[in-house]
Amino acid sequence: MQIKQAKMDDLNQIMEILRDGRNQLAEQGIDQWQGDYPNEEHIKDDIEKGFAYLVQSQDDETVGALSIVEAPDHSYDELDGDWLIDTDHYVVIHRVAIHSNHAGKGYASALFTSVIDYIKNNRKDIKTIRIDTHEDNKIMQHLIDKNGFTKVGELHGVYRPEENSYVYALLTGN
Repeated sequence: MQIKQAKMDDLNQIMEILRDGRNQLAEQGIDQWQGDYPNEEHIKDDIEKGFAYLVQSQDDETVGALSIVEAPDHSYDELDGDWLIDTDHYVVIHRVAIHSNHAGKGYASALFTSVIDYIKNNRKDIKTIRIDTHEDNKIMQHLIDKNGFTKVGELHGVYRPEENSYVYALLTGN
């Protein structure tokens, strides 16, 4: 499993992966991503800023996508909770999706391992990794917990007025 920084040529592929992720969430009855988020403008912006990544299997097949967003992330300005450490040296994992064609193969777990290792090894300035997910997205909550993140609080109405999200953080040891 490896992550590769996305280019504008990858936009359509990323959007297809995210549409598939939106459909997977809807099939599970989870209201996350059912509005206009994430949309093409978000992903174009991520690509332009160098935040968008493709997730590739060992045989270089693209199986998913995610964004690693640099601080500051203002979606956390209204956190109901406390960070593990107070720092501006963090990144946020957003918009994680593994295409349903590759579900059940352990790619989501491998993705977390790859991203955490990538940040620890290549970003010595980063002290903590942050992530959030919808309160009903039990699968993502399990993956986040399983990969050593600590629940630090909640967001209320940040993405949509009626939506609540759980927020997690992981110290990098850097």
